[in-house]
Amino acid sequence: MRKIKYMLKCLKRLNVKNMFNIINKLSKKTHKNKIILTIDIIYCALKYGAGYYDYQEFEFYNLTNKERKTYLTRVKNNNIIKTYNKKEDFYKLDDKGIFNETFKEYIKRDFLIISKDNFDEFKKFTSKHKKIIAKIINGEGGKGISLITVNKNDKEKVFKELLKNNQTLIEEVIIQNKEISKLYSGSVNTLRLFTFYDGENAYVLNSVFKIGNGGVTDNFSSGSMYTFTDDDGVVIVPAIDQDDNIYEIHPITKEKIVGFKVPLYDEACKLVIEAAKLMPTIKYIGWDVAITEETPVIIEGNSYPGVFQIKPSLTNNHTGLIPKYQKYMNIK
Repeated sequence: MRKIKYMLKCLKRLNVKNMFNIINKLSKKTHKNKIILTIDIIYCALKYGAGYYDYQEFEFYNLTNKERKTYLTRVKNNNIIKTYNKKEDFYKLDDKGIFNETFKEYIKRDFLIISKDNFDEFKKFTSKHKKIIAKIINGEGGKGISLITVNKNDKEKVFKELLKNNQTLIEEVIIQNKEISKLYSGSVNTLRLFTFYDGENAYVLNSVFKIGNGGVTDNFSSGSMYTFTDDDGVVIVPAIDQDDNIYEIHPITKEKIVGFKVPLYDEACKLVIEAAKLMPTIKYIGWDVAITEETPVIIEGNSYPGVFQIKPSLTNNHTGLIPKYQKYMNIK
């Protein structure tokens, strides 16, 4: 019933133009008949909960039905979240101010929530931290994030501008690990670690490494790329961006991506495993983690984790995340 409800909701939001653009694109790429592709997309939507974006992103057009069954689609991901994450408690992660207060021990950086009444605190904060990160409390996808240098004579001006822009959370700037900066120094490049907490133990289910590519954030929607690591934190496949461009070498720094080992990876996994236990009503979380010279630090936790899976064409193993997830949770 939940699957049907979600599919009906998706149908209401269906962008027919986008769907047929994807069908045209796939027809040119695969030389398959558009009608056959359309029928197959509908079949995969009904059978596996795979929308046309899933169909394209996870290359269902090249997979057998047995292989398709192993891939985590957006419908299945939605079912996991509905089953294991209490919607009424999403605010504990989604509100960045509440999140920072709850996870002070894990974010390991100074922060301040500003209001019209605490300009003196803002002055003290910016005397200690000349550069700050400003965020919208409920911002998503890297939107509303600014890196600001606060000069002594501009404090009042900056303060008023932040309030006007609703950027009421300010934080100490994270200085990332030098090895990671070699890949790309224009943004803080982060791990997205997916955890599941069964009420007793927490586990890392998936490990994504996001890398900036010309922008000041590593968010996929902002033009960055992402790849995957193994259980030792070593990148195992080329990175990919929103336009499906594939990168074995970073286009700006010319650093090799495949084979890169994320520093302090084991420590990062231990950090999110401990943090996950603080959220017993939100069992499935996607954590964004930065790595400094000394330690991993949590940037945020996502109550509605997205779907990140290795494209089949990047590996000889055409198996999605479902078999691994089923070891820890019930997936319908």
